Amino acid sequence: MVVAVLAAMTAAAAGSILPASFSGWAQATATPFAPSGASMSAASEYGFASGEQAAYTHGRDRLEVVLYRMNDASGAYGQYSYLRTPDMARADLGEHSAISDTRALVLEGNLVLDVRGSSLEKSETDLKALVARIRPHAEAGMLPALMTDLPAKNRIERTDHYVLGPTTLNQLFPVAFGEKLGFSQGAEAEVASYRLAGREATLLLVDYPTPQAASSKLKELEQQYDVNDSQTNGNRPPLYAKRTLTLLSFVAGAKSQAEADTLLSQIQTGEQITWNEPSFAFTQPSIGTIVVGTIIGTGIICMFALISGLAFGGVRIVVKRMLPDKVFDRSDQMQILQLGLSSKPIKAEDFYGLGSPEKG
Repeated sequence: MVVAVLAAMTAAAAGSILPASFSGWAQATATPFAPSGASMSAASEYGFASGEQAAYTHGRDRLEVVLYRMNDASGAYGQYSYLRTPDMARADLGEHSAISDTRALVLEGNLVLDVRGSSLEKSETDLKALVARIRPHAEAGMLPALMTDLPAKNRIERTDHYVLGPTTLNQLFPVAFGEKLGFSQGAEAEVASYRLAGREATLLLVDYPTPQAASSKLKELEQQYDVNDSQTNGNRPPLYAKRTLTLLSFVAGAKSQAEADTLLSQIQTGEQITWNEPSFAFTQPSIGTIVVGTIIGTGIICMFALISGLAFGGVRIVVKRMLPDKVFDRSDQMQILQLGLSSKPIKAEDFYGLGSPEKG
C-alpha cells in the first residue's frame, strides 16, 4: 500500500493537471495527493493512478481542490459514484456532476474533481472555468452500462454506486460478500438504495462474463448465505435474489419474498435468449423419389423441346408459304452449289415445295 501511495505521489508531481489560476482564483499551495484508509482501498479497486491537491484563494474565499486520475473512465465513474453523497444535487458542471453548498464533484473522462469550499452553488461559473482547464487532460472512455439496469421506481436519488472490489462492496452493502462475488474473475457490481413498504432496502446487481458463471455463483452463494430462504437456522440476514442471463440481483432489507419481488421484477437486462425459435427440419428424399423426379423432369424438358421445335418450324413454313421469297430464304440472298449431276436446276423454293410442279 505504501509503495502504491509513493508511486501515485511521484506521478502527480511529474505532471500537474490543476491550473495555477482560473477565473480570478489563484493557487496558494499544491502538493501530490493519495487517499488513506478505507478511501485508499476503494480508490485502488477503482484503479487509482495518481492524485494532486491544491488550495485556491479569491479575496477571503478559499477552495480546497483534489484531483483523482484513474486508469480509465470506467474506474473514474466508480470513484465519482463512491465519493458522491445523497445530499449532493445534480449540477451543470459536466455530464456527470453533483454539488452541495460545501462540496462539488465532477467526472471528466478518467479524472474526478473534488472541490470543497463555502457557498459553492453560487460559484458554479467559476467551477465551470476550472473544469474547462482540466478537461483537455482527461482521457475519454466507455462508462459502465450496469447503472442503466437499476430500476428507477422508488430509488433514493444519488445512492447508486459502481463497485469493482470487495472492500468497497463491504462498505456499501449490508451483507459482507467480500471476494465471494468473484471480482477477480471479472465481476462488476452496482448498489443502490430503495424505498420498500416505507423501509429502506438495498439492491445489489452483479454482472458476470457468462450466464453459466452467474448460475454457478448463485448456487454457491445459496449454500453460504440465506438466499431465497435457502438457510433454515436463521443466523444470517435474509437475502432475496434472482438471475437474469449474466446478471445476479440481490435485495437486502426486504421482509418477505413478495416484498423483494416488487423490486426484482423491475430488473431487465435488455437482452433475451429463447430456446423455442422456429426451426426447419431437412429430410433426405428416398431413392425412389429421386428416380421418379428425374424421369418426370426429363420428360418435361423433352416435351418442351419438341413443342418449341414444332412451333419454330411451323411458323417458318407458314411464313414462307404466305410470303414466299419475302422473309426466309430469299433467292437474292441464298447461294446453292450445284454438282451438275442432273440437268434440272436447283431452286431455293424447291426445299419447301414452293415451286410449280414440272409439266410432263
